Amino acid sequence: MNHFKTFALLAGLTALFVGAGYMIGGPTGMLIALVFAVGMNLFSYWNADKIVLRTYGAVEVDAGHPVPMVRQYVADVEDLARRAGLPRPRITVIDSDQPNAFATGRDPAHAAVAASTGLLGLLDRDEIRGVMAHELAHVKNRDTLTMTVTATIAGAISALANFAFFFGGSRDDDERPGGLIGTIALAILAPIAAMLVQMAVSRSREYEADRIGAEIAGDGRALARALEKIEAYARGGAVNHEAERNPATAHLFIINPLAGKGADNLFSTHPATHNRVEALLRLGVSRATRGRVETAVPVGDGRRLGPWS
Repeated sequence: MNHFKTFALLAGLTALFVGAGYMIGGPTGMLIALVFAVGMNLFSYWNADKIVLRTYGAVEVDAGHPVPMVRQYVADVEDLARRAGLPRPRITVIDSDQPNAFATGRDPAHAAVAASTGLLGLLDRDEIRGVMAHELAHVKNRDTLTMTVTATIAGAISALANFAFFFGGSRDDDERPGGLIGTIALAILAPIAAMLVQMAVSRSREYEADRIGAEIAGDGRALARALEKIEAYARGGAVNHEAERNPATAHLFIINPLAGKGADNLFSTHPATHNRVEALLRLGVSRATRGRVETAVPVGDGRRLGPWS
């Protein structure tokens, strides 16, 4: 996503938030919402990686980790970052049975990647490399800042809309520009609008990250297999509890981590997995890349990869 599209997206979400403030509190509410939105954007810019990593309890790992598969994961991420021409990101693991991964950070120099324990235990080495190359593609494309700030503002719009719905009725109609009907409409439409914007940016950037990730790893088929496995496990009952508590962050992951119950089905933040797989297979990226180490590393040996301290 280029800088203009990024600016347009954040401006649109900020306008939604400021508009919500106006509907609730008139000019004063609008001013307060504007100040708050600017503050959120600045805070998210400087603390994007910390916000998300802390939410998911991510623990940084390095080449000295006692578990062999984690050491291999670290080495592979470092190798992929070199291939992509990126600085070494912070490499972390989240303790979740659901196989999944994400990247965060305001720019490549302050990026972090995370893989779940479920992902490291389920996928083979080539598939893990494919997934992490996808995440590094987000870093290379500078998607990570947009993804995190979008999550922050979308969540704030939903919270503000809920506030309007539950407390807006206590104000006189002449003080509230939209009246009671406007407040109800805001409570319904604002979070939907935020989710639609979030969905649109998510789908386009996932295809691009798949393409570039396949080029970085040199193996589009491995990434395609990984997507199919992650999708099957995510829909087969492996619940990411933190994601369920923070649905505005769902678009950060390589596969939608939500269980798909109720309202989760109304707004998918990711393209259909079978479409992504078909696109990857059409790329025909060769596995035989220069300097590739092909030795298989056993995974999923039954050991729990924690505690992460």
